Amino acid sequence: MGAWVDQIFRAAQASQGGVVRRSIYDVERFGSLDEIIEIARDRHFHVLETGDQVVILCNEGELKIHC
Repeated sequence: MGAWVDQIFRAAQASQGGVVRRSIYDVERFGSLDEIIEIARDRHFHVLETGDQVVILCNEGELKIHC
């Protein structure tokens, strides 16, 4: 795992079941979206991409999208 991606998953929000958001520009520049998805999948987290943002929901709960 790259250092930048490792930092994302060591963030306080990630370890507390919160939400981590990064720009797609930074993800492509410093890491890899594929790597983020792989790690999130291993942890049963959810990854969303919207506009120019990547959002990682750092919990294993069911994902419901209401609108």
